[in-house]
Amino acid sequence: MTGTTPCTSPRATRRTALLAAGAAALAAGCGGNGGGDAGAGGDAAGDGSSPGTPSGTPSRTPAGTPSDTAAPDGPAGRELATTDDIPVGGGVVFREEKVVVTQPEQGDFKAFSAICTHQSCLVASVSDGTVDCACHGSRFRITDGSVERGPATRALPAERITVEGNSIRLT
Repeated sequence: MTGTTPCTSPRATRRTALLAAGAAALAAGCGGNGGGDAGAGGDAAGDGSSPGTPSGTPSRTPAGTPSDTAAPDGPAGRELATTDDIPVGGGVVFREEKVVVTQPEQGDFKAFSAICTHQSCLVASVSDGTVDCACHGSRFRITDGSVERGPATRALPAERITVEGNSIRLT
């Protein structure tokens, strides 16, 4: 036989190539570091500490992982922080627990879900009286979790905490 044999292996179509490129970009953007800005670490404080370490005011590491609210430990709840850890007029994002605790005024502690109501990214920081999401720029008031700036249109849901002495617990 002197002719050529037709190629029977499947060829990548343009659509397949575009889907593969999109999947690769998505995987890179939502990688193991929480999907935040490029170069951001996986820890809340941005200093190599373990996940679950609170990020302060302002947080140094943007987060961006969609997830659900964590359950508390035991009947009394899990201790998140001491009252001294939460700055007056600010707050702390607890990445592992997916909770943000604020102290709008001295001795007045509030807790909200740290999952942005826009597209379920983990909020990144607390500064200038707002809880800030780095994914699309939504900002929520530290007093009641209401939207100060969109694109989010719904408030951050309240979370239950108890303050006993100097201990703040998720209940």
